[in-house]
Amino acid sequence: MSVVVKPSAPDPDRGRNVIEDDSAHIFRPWVIQGGFQPLAIAGGEGSWVWDYQGNRFLDFSSQLVVANLGHGHPKVVAAIKAQAEQLCLIAPMFTTEARTEAARLIAELAPDGLNRVLFTTSGSEAIENAIRMARLHTGKHKILSAYHSFHGSTNTAIQITGDPRRWSTDTASAGVARFFGPYLYRSPFHADTPQQECDRALAHLEQVIVQEGAKTVAAVVLETVPGTSGGVLVPPDGYLAGVRDLCDRYGIMLIFDEIMVGFGRTGRWFAFDHWGVRPDLVTFAKGVNSGYVPLAGVIVGDHIVDTFRQRPYPGGGTYSGHPLACASAVAAITAMKEEGVVEHAAWLGENVFGPRLAEIAERHPSVGEVRGLGAMWAIELVRNRQTRRMWVDYEKPDRLAPHAMQLFGACLAQGLLPNLYLNRLHVTPPCTISADDAEDGLARIDRALAMADQQYEHE
Repeated sequence: MSVVVKPSAPDPDRGRNVIEDDSAHIFRPWVIQGGFQPLAIAGGEGSWVWDYQGNRFLDFSSQLVVANLGHGHPKVVAAIKAQAEQLCLIAPMFTTEARTEAARLIAELAPDGLNRVLFTTSGSEAIENAIRMARLHTGKHKILSAYHSFHGSTNTAIQITGDPRRWSTDTASAGVARFFGPYLYRSPFHADTPQQECDRALAHLEQVIVQEGAKTVAAVVLETVPGTSGGVLVPPDGYLAGVRDLCDRYGIMLIFDEIMVGFGRTGRWFAFDHWGVRPDLVTFAKGVNSGYVPLAGVIVGDHIVDTFRQRPYPGGGTYSGHPLACASAVAAITAMKEEGVVEHAAWLGENVFGPRLAEIAERHPSVGEVRGLGAMWAIELVRNRQTRRMWVDYEKPDRLAPHAMQLFGACLAQGLLPNLYLNRLHVTPPCTISADDAEDGLARIDRALAMADQQYEHE
């Protein structure tokens, strides 16, 4: 049975006012202005949210894969309230208990040799700073990043992004080169097995390093598991270790972008823990406090810290280590440990999402492949299984392709908030979701996929 969450009393008039004000005053990111009308959300609890009409929706998106602890976790809410009563703001040149405790807890989860944390307010800022550190540490400028990736929307972050959303602002700026990572279902290397894909992807990356000039490359930036923009592409065993080896061989820093997958999402504290590979820098955000207050940052290797012992690091911001955000991170990490959230996410992946999604794939011709880890999965939709033609192609890199919006609407009609991008429907609920609610959500997806099947192109 699903957990019953009671919404507040319906208030349709207030909901209409919210929509009207939104239409009049909000400049909305990533969509056509005036071409999108959002669903007005009145409240949420656990894995559920509700609108002003009183309709309940099971949140299978975690709100851009942020809410690892779900909505309104009482321990995190209480910590924010307590910190607000004590100290709401302190500048970065001072210190406070919430900031230092958050940094300590994060560093304790990181591999040996990564002991310092630079706090930022967004994942994009974290990427900007990690790249700046790598460039200054190595004295080199060039950055290598993968296609099928998303690293943020600020200037450097969008330039290294592989996702089609960079196209409109891509200046092909000097200092960025891209490579293909492993993606066996659509292998750019014509591989037939995970081992072939791994070996050929590593050989390709080495050629890119050589051809770009290893002496010019400061860092390789990788989403450890590419997120929902990249397609939840779980790397084959040996790939991340191979990238680490290449970086060591050529004197290049390795930056793991854990902004979406960190803090339990894949069933480990960090996704790279699945493979035991140590990066030089780690960017994080989202799951560190489930987004209750904006918080992100960079975990910095000791060898990079040493570079700045005799000279200042040229970066920072007014809200770096904001007390309310850091207090929420302390509470979130503590709650995740006490409540076994990371272990629960791993269990869900092995016992619910993996098996049930395999069954769904068998029932729906529009499903080409399912893949994932923990509480992060992708259902790759196709128009034809033999040709593997994408259900939504790269020429429409938005959420407004007509049939994509039809699928979005089909999910809403089932009482499900979906996570839909390009040709993929993602399964990314809170890591705290109950097994019953997880099964319920998958059943709702199963029914909604009938709409995708209608777009299937039979031979």
